[in-house]
Amino acid sequence: MVIVKSEFKALGTDIAVQIVAQDEKELEKANEILPEIKKIYLEKERIFSRFDAKSDLSFLNKNIGKFIKASPDLFELAKKSLEYYLASQGIFDPRIIEILENAGYKNNFESNDFKEADYTDKIFDDLWENLLIRGEKIMFRKRMDFSGIAKGYVTDKIAEFLKKNGFRNFLVDSGGDIFAQGQNEKNEKWKIALEGIQEDKMMIGISNKAIATSGITRRKWENDGKKFHHLINPKNPDHFDFNLKSVTVIEDTTEKADVWAKILFLMGREKGIEFSKLNKIKSLFLDYRNNLYVSPESKKFLIT
Repeated sequence: MVIVKSEFKALGTDIAVQIVAQDEKELEKANEILPEIKKIYLEKERIFSRFDAKSDLSFLNKNIGKFIKASPDLFELAKKSLEYYLASQGIFDPRIIEILENAGYKNNFESNDFKEADYTDKIFDDLWENLLIRGEKIMFRKRMDFSGIAKGYVTDKIAEFLKKNGFRNFLVDSGGDIFAQGQNEKNEKWKIALEGIQEDKMMIGISNKAIATSGITRRKWENDGKKFHHLINPKNPDHFDFNLKSVTVIEDTTEKADVWAKILFLMGREKGIEFSKLNKIKSLFLDYRNNLYVSPESKKFLIT
């Protein structure tokens, strides 16, 4: 068996795709399909990016108050955002674009200077008052940002594409939002390291599952003595919690893992763990004292 890899930048993060080829025929097919996968990522980026003035999302954000026929992907994320908004009791909210910009996150993270940061009040209106769906059309009454769901959504689309093309063993990693199918080149479960934990201490082993981590070790900044990060609770947008380092969730789809990792992080350690227990979410919470909480449902995935 041979593992074929492709690494590139898309969706504002590092993308890594690994395909395990069983024979020469599959090896040739894998090498042919990897450029197509990169093309799909870049096409999705042109739909969802809030930093691309020509993206589908930017077009809707420029046409506030008008019903627009959206692309199928954008339409799907709008519907899913309403569902996650309800399931999270308003913690997941695509309207945080204004809050992010007021906190200084106005451009691509690598090029942003974060020089301006203002206080932003909480969001009072219900999401369905500002995000309307009528038939195949969408209306924004406030600007939206679907970055909280897009990476996981696209990762699942790539996984589906690989399955349809007959691949049984592969891993798709969109900046830590991961879907692992089948087994690795050693005929074992795919081993995933947890940020902040040494690999010789513990790893996660998954097959036909997704895993995603939300944390603040990378996207954080300081302005006039105040600390900020990119994970914002719309119910308390001026509060930036630095007690938790990360939350990891294992799910059947990367989209669910991605969204629920963010929601649990924003709930905070105590409420997040309580919610995770109540809903039997496969989760791991790591705080800045390196205390690790592992939910009962996720213990079977540990490799120690």
